[in-house]
Amino acid sequence: MNNLIEKADDFVLNLFKEKLPNTFIYHNYKHTERVVKSTKELIANSEINVKQEEALLLAAWLHDTGYTRTFEGHEKESVKIAKDFLEQNNATPELIKDVLKNIEATKFNSNPESFPEKVIKDADSSHFAKEYFEETSELLRQELELQNIKNFTTGEWLQENIRVFTEKHQFYTDYAVKEWGPKKEENLLELIEAKNKQEKKLKKEEAKARMKARYKNDNPERSIQTLFRVTLRNHIKLSDIADTKANILLSVNAIIISLALANMIPKLDAASNKHLLIPTLILILFSVASIILSILSTRPQVTTGEFTKEQVKNREVNLLFFGNSHKMPFEQFKWGMKEIIKDKDYVYESLMLDLHLLGKVLHRKYKILRITYTVFMIGIIVSVIAFVGAFYLM
Repeated sequence: MNNLIEKADDFVLNLFKEKLPNTFIYHNYKHTERVVKSTKELIANSEINVKQEEALLLAAWLHDTGYTRTFEGHEKESVKIAKDFLEQNNATPELIKDVLKNIEATKFNSNPESFPEKVIKDADSSHFAKEYFEETSELLRQELELQNIKNFTTGEWLQENIRVFTEKHQFYTDYAVKEWGPKKEENLLELIEAKNKQEKKLKKEEAKARMKARYKNDNPERSIQTLFRVTLRNHIKLSDIADTKANILLSVNAIIISLALANMIPKLDAASNKHLLIPTLILILFSVASIILSILSTRPQVTTGEFTKEQVKNREVNLLFFGNSHKMPFEQFKWGMKEIIKDKDYVYESLMLDLHLLGKVLHRKYKILRITYTVFMIGIIVSVIAFVGAFYLM
């Protein structure tokens, strides 16, 4: 008996190595070893004869060999493989018959009749009552996905396991009911707890999503605030750009005047250089004009820095601009800000006024800058023409 069982062990190990796809991460040699171990445990705690024991252990080793050929209906293929193996190893017809009946009993929906069938049935599903149930369950879920049988989400898999525990699975032998039953119930409770936790988490996430959607739809505050924030930032950036452009013009024209005064003016005393006097003056005059206009575009306007309570109440003053409040006592400024804050419409109106005034300032800056660039461009052109004409007339 032991020799044939050892041969079955070696046969299954080599068969799985050669022909079982790597996608079978649950129904593999390790699972077969667990079934054999559980079968031996049931046999050791039951009154069973030697022939039945041999048939059970052979069935335990050979019951999943059909997975090397197919997933659906693998039990039929396991029966064929087991029959060929036993016949090649000169097993008796009676032993072959018993082994094949035991393998057929491992079908999930089968109802075992004989005691050996009940033993193999319980051994094949013993993982329901083991410490490693969670690990093996997850391996089975992944295997079903890899085999393109079905893709279960975590929640669906929990529900499916609970359904199998409560509706489809049962232990048949007295030993399994007594010794394995309590652990099975414990695993079931853990599944139910995990399902309840997941449902609570999903409900919480759904509630958050609903609140977020409602907040977005019913309360446009964030959109309004973003609008004002982005627009104000853009206005400030445009003001910085205008100041930078004005500084560039100032620097360029200052350099032109410095070079003209240092290199050209001293040479105009000579009679041979008299023809350069008018072109040089044109260049300097246009450069000076450009500098003056650049200064005007960046020169800040001085405001009174004071406001009255009537102006605040009538919404005639923009407290968000420092120029309207820098001379006011803090208490009066604080009173004015509170007047704005307690009225949401007043807040938005103040922001609108601030944007409007910034727009006016930008308009003035860019208008003067446009004139400055035009003057600078005309000055360069006229100066070049004047210099060319002076050399030509000479």
